[in-house]
Amino acid sequence: MARVRHDRLDCSPGCAVEATLQFIDGKWKGVILYHLLSSTLRFNEIRRRLPSVTPRMLTTQLRELESDGFVARKVFPEVPPKVEYSLTERGRSLEPVVMALKAWGDAHAGVAAKAA
Repeated sequence: MARVRHDRLDCSPGCAVEATLQFIDGKWKGVILYHLLSSTLRFNEIRRRLPSVTPRMLTTQLRELESDGFVARKVFPEVPPKVEYSLTERGRSLEPVVMALKAWGDAHAGVAAKAA
């Protein structure tokens, strides 16, 4: 199902925040972006770093990140096929956001688990 995206970002004071979150929502997108910050990775390298993700879900999340301009997909003409994923400049611009989410999670995720 296609996600509804904002056409304009002037609808309310929090609208830009909502629009930004819509780009990186999805269970795996933030983690994919985090791993691609360190290097260019092949599909199976990403799968090894995310053992709980199914190949279909990983493909879907990578395609959405690519269509939104955050991830570049490079296909090498060889057998077997080789595909590499890397961040675009737009994807790299999310580094402070992703690292802030990581820092917050490092500080608070354990606290939430203990409270539950």
